[in-house]
Amino acid sequence: MEKFRIFLSSILAGMAIAIGGIANLTLENKVAGAIFFTAGLFTVCVFGFHLFTGKVCYVFENKAGYIIDLIVIWLGNLAGAVITGFLILQTRISGINEKAITMAANKLSQSPLSVFILGIFCNIMIYIAVEGYRSCKHEIGKYLAIFFGVTVFVLCGFEHCVANMFYLTMANAWDQKALLFLLINTAGNIVGGMLIPGIRLVINKDKT
Repeated sequence: MEKFRIFLSSILAGMAIAIGGIANLTLENKVAGAIFFTAGLFTVCVFGFHLFTGKVCYVFENKAGYIIDLIVIWLGNLAGAVITGFLILQTRISGINEKAITMAANKLSQSPLSVFILGIFCNIMIYIAVEGYRSCKHEIGKYLAIFFGVTVFVLCGFEHCVANMFYLTMANAWDQKALLFLLINTAGNIVGGMLIPGIRLVINKDKT
């Protein structure tokens, strides 16, 4: 029952990120698109939904069974992002898929190493966003953490696996190459999400 609850929460998180992706595709201005994409992570943080790229940052704070939770979350995010993309393709704003097609082609044409590295840097920014929201004592600081963490990764072109689940759906670009791209992207997000927490853990151990 607990895993099912997590799965449902993860679907909502995938949908939230997809809505941020819709805003990004709708807006021609790159900066504006990055700013309004923050609506996705804002929703996830405020309502406590389960987002893979955020939850993977806290592996070191949980027991081994947390790995199963992360798999459930990833699948739930995938379901939410794909469902949202499919539904939007049935609407009058489906024309935004033209931008998604160009975006997906650019993403899928890069090397696996590029995908992995950009995935690492993406989740460094996601960790800054979610940990800033979680630990900042000042209310405005919580939301600034989300704002800067998300807008920077979008503007820089870093690779976010859940956002890409949505973009690939909007572009109707799912195939074996796209799946491999997504798995490499996910691996990069995992490394990026664990990087700062792992280093902080080592530093804090040295202090004691």
